[in-house]
Amino acid sequence: MAEVGYCVKCKAKREMKNAEKVTMKNGRPAMKGKCSVCGTGMYKILPKQ
Repeated sequence: MAEVGYCVKCKAKREMKNAEKVTMKNGRPAMKGKCSVCGTGMYKILPKQ
């Protein structure tokens, strides 16, 4: 399943392409990818586990 995030440039929820799970400096998990329409970088903060 493709991860969905908010694209600031398109101002809409879009699917991320090349999404990868990363960990932020404070230890929280996040998804990082690109907008499937315009190619802008997207970032989605995930819930703590």
